[in-house]
Amino acid sequence: MSGPAPAAHAAAMAGHTRISTQALTSVAQAAAAEALGVPPQEVRAEWSDDDGLLALSLVSPITVPPLTTVVRDAGRVAGLGGSIWDRAVAAKADILHRVTELSGARLSRVDIRIGGASMSEGGRVH
Repeated sequence: MSGPAPAAHAAAMAGHTRISTQALTSVAQAAAAEALGVPPQEVRAEWSDDDGLLALSLVSPITVPPLTTVVRDAGRVAGLGGSIWDRAVAAKADILHRVTELSGARLSRVDIRIGGASMSEGGRVH
């Protein structure tokens, strides 16, 4: 036995499939929130065209340990994934991969601006 005839397969593929900007934004906010250890509603996402690909710009706080905790245990910074800079750089690649994986959208880049810090006593955020 074989699969469906080519004409039947073509008919099933006819039409358009679009993902709304709001859906892409929700996916981007969730991916960024996971990578930066904050709630998705605290992440702002904007899209722009970058020569036919999508460029994603994010503004988000990032989770950090309280300074008194870092003074007592400098290893807490490494336990969270490094400095704010290191974590933001790593988050860019994670977010690009995750948004592409979940949405199928082709992103050219992810730009992140850290807009605040959220204190957390918890362990590693990602």
